[in-house]
Amino acid sequence: MNDEFLLLAEALRERLEAIADHDHRDRDPVAHLKRLAEGSHRIDKLIAALPSGEVDPQFQHYLERRSYDKALAWIEGNC
Repeated sequence: MNDEFLLLAEALRERLEAIADHDHRDRDPVAHLKRLAEGSHRIDKLIAALPSGEVDPQFQHYLERRSYDKALAWIEGNC
């Protein structure tokens, strides 16, 4: 797996873990929302850094729709 996809996979995992962290959400909703926003910002930056013209159309679709679980599965199965 090349570095761009490795970093993106890591960011996607962290964002999905944040979404699933209901304890954090219930304990401190403001911090939880900030964590989600920071994760989204990181993912957006990493997506922008992907080599243009070399992204699989199906993978691009997952990213555009923010289907992060599918995007992560695609990376793990193709890179």
